[in-house]
Amino acid sequence: MPAHVHRTRTVVGLALTALALAAGCSGHTGSGALGRPEGAAVVPSTVSPSPALTARATEDLRDPPQIVSRNGLLRTTIVVERKKVHLAGRDLWALTYNGMYMPPTLRLRPGDRMEISFENKLDKQTNLHVHGMHVSPVGHSDNVFLKIEPGKTFTYEYRFPKSLEPGTYWYHPHPHTLSTAQTAGGMAGLIVVDGLDEYLPARLRGITEHVVALKDFQLVGDEIKTTNLKMGAPTTRTVNGQLNARIRIRPGETQLWRLANIGANIFYKVSLPGTKFHVIAQDGYPVNKIYSVDSLVIPAGARYDVLVQGPQAGVSELLTLPYNTGKAGNQFPRATLATVRSDGRPIRPEALPTTFAPVDDLAKEALAGRKTVTFTENKAGTLFYINHKQFDHNRVDFRARLNTVEEWTIKNDSDEVHSFHVHTNDFQVMSINGKPQTNYGLQDTVDVPPRGNMVIRIRFLDYPGKTVLHCHILNHEDAGMMAVLQIDK
Repeated sequence: MPAHVHRTRTVVGLALTALALAAGCSGHTGSGALGRPEGAAVVPSTVSPSPALTARATEDLRDPPQIVSRNGLLRTTIVVERKKVHLAGRDLWALTYNGMYMPPTLRLRPGDRMEISFENKLDKQTNLHVHGMHVSPVGHSDNVFLKIEPGKTFTYEYRFPKSLEPGTYWYHPHPHTLSTAQTAGGMAGLIVVDGLDEYLPARLRGITEHVVALKDFQLVGDEIKTTNLKMGAPTTRTVNGQLNARIRIRPGETQLWRLANIGANIFYKVSLPGTKFHVIAQDGYPVNKIYSVDSLVIPAGARYDVLVQGPQAGVSELLTLPYNTGKAGNQFPRATLATVRSDGRPIRPEALPTTFAPVDDLAKEALAGRKTVTFTENKAGTLFYINHKQFDHNRVDFRARLNTVEEWTIKNDSDEVHSFHVHTNDFQVMSINGKPQTNYGLQDTVDVPPRGNMVIRIRFLDYPGKTVLHCHILNHEDAGMMAVLQIDK
């Protein structure tokens, strides 16, 4: 079998309520009380957030600080704590990694190891998930069943193969029933695996790149709201923790932008009118053929690495366009994300390649089994299910065998979009609502339309153990829409 068939992709003035964690949450509300800053007032979790903040573009986009692997090892410390941060022109209480709303980007290479000393200074348990990374789901690695209790420190250890796929990933908390609150509160950062340059022609290697991390927050007084989060409520959208920052580019210049939705719930339909996005990787997996689009729908958890070529001199807006997730879902409004300023001496746009990374096509693989995964919710939109069961970490819902390929049908028996995500291994989308899909490469977070279905093929490689699959709208995950997958040797 050709080597590329076995390619794997890895990198990785009001206070919050002190009410107890709610037993369930609506499809449009979150859960998870996390205490309050010392000396702050207690307010009901039902307080509505303030209108979304807006601003003129007065500062340039800042890429997050980076922690880079050295000699095959990335070793760092992550401290989780509630702190006041300067955000959107205000001093706000947030849940932070290393005291930052936009924490460091972890940057490594294929074959590296990563060690993280993880210290929990919250008053609730937490843990760490390296989203999208093909890495062991057990032990001290990407084990979302771990509970790091308040005041405790735990050392995470990850070993990545040399075959890991280059691209953009992210890290966030994954404690069941608290994932929404902690991620929405600010606990989310990026991981970059280097190597996309290897597929680009020499003239496009070393080009300017920018992280475009999409994070939103709902504001109540002087703090970020984490409980009873309504997906349709006003929310302030930031890029790298900045409000309408200015992205500079020269007319005709080619840049690499890493678009990543690292929020808890909401959708983005990202567009730069008059300029196309040329996709070179999706969900951290290099495409086999570069494709160009006017806009990208990015659900929570999804990422796209794109080439952007500077428009004619002038100022334009990077937008999220109106997007409707169904009659039981939400209508997300148009909003400005950043301002793009194209100026300086124009340069001739480089011709972009068409083919890119090797083709990995699971349609050609023998199938070891088929499964059906059905998303449902109750009429009130307060409880969510997979195959009519709520999540139970003690129950195994699905079993697969290592070194096999299976075909799964993901059914959405509800009137709103659900975002299918699976840990440990990526999947190829074969069809959506019966329409065959072009295979550009594997993915890890894909929307299933209301009352629709998606057929995928998934290969189980390298790592046995207990892992999970779920809807990556974290409100829905925390309210039960998650299942246990056991990968047997």
